[in-house]
Amino acid sequence: MLAIDQLKLMGTIIDIQIKSNKSLQQINKIRDLLAIYKNRFSANDSDSELMIINQAAGVKPVTVHPDLFNLIRIGKAHSLASLSNLNIAIGPLVQAWRIGFPDAKVPNPNIISQTLAMTDPHQIILNQSDQTVFLSQKGMALDLGALAKGYIADKLMTHLIEDGIESALINLGGNVLVHGPNPKRADAYFYIGIQRPDGKRGQNLGIIKGNNQSVVTSGIYERHLQVNNKDYHHILDRHTGYPIETDMASLTIVAPSSLDCDIWATRLFGLDSLAVINHLNTLDSIEGIIVTTDSRIAISNGLNQRFQLIYN
Repeated sequence: MLAIDQLKLMGTIIDIQIKSNKSLQQINKIRDLLAIYKNRFSANDSDSELMIINQAAGVKPVTVHPDLFNLIRIGKAHSLASLSNLNIAIGPLVQAWRIGFPDAKVPNPNIISQTLAMTDPHQIILNQSDQTVFLSQKGMALDLGALAKGYIADKLMTHLIEDGIESALINLGGNVLVHGPNPKRADAYFYIGIQRPDGKRGQNLGIIKGNNQSVVTSGIYERHLQVNNKDYHHILDRHTGYPIETDMASLTIVAPSSLDCDIWATRLFGLDSLAVINHLNTLDSIEGIIVTTDSRIAISNGLNQRFQLIYN
């Protein structure tokens, strides 16, 4: 039986499609798990498990759920890696700008300087044996928004696979993860659209077809703030504190894991486009598509047979 569900949660639209002999029960279980994960990873809910860590910054370590500890551990490692624009300690800067929220504003340069001083991922102190997280500097704040949807999608799909599904699609507001054969198509592939950055929502520039993989796009076209005829997008530069300056309009990552897609879409977005494609070609099972602000397209080697351009 094929069951389809849509709900609004975590500030986005979530689509779920499950084919199995108990798909309706599995849909309900996924809804329950989503509520749990929202309360665990949200940087915008004052009572979330993540916010308890942030509220204790500079005061004391906090014992956390193993899922939360694991994601913070992974996020810290990639925040400290070379060739990385990812920084999970960027929370104070995100809150200073608030792009995508009604109270968004351009912060005073002094505020940006002050918040940048509180975004050092080295100051995230992890204790593996006690499963504690300590932000050593008062005013620090973790933001897992770049990683949480991918981590959650992988957890949900793992649960479904272990529960005996035939196939499933999970779309957490753009984090698309598919497993098994697509019951809606004769060729059994899932066809995943890649948004045209300068087009309306749902207007694709190409299609990726595949199974048992995730597709995630990072781009500067979704959330904006306009002040005095100047446009500010929401992807902030961890070094300057301002929206990152780049010729990339979007970077799409394709990988078996949705978390890996999130990691590499964030790590590589805004770096030199040629260097990004060259780096993707060295990574196992990680592929990508770059669309520049002047509509040029670059594709990593492993996607040449799976990506179909429908707009040029």
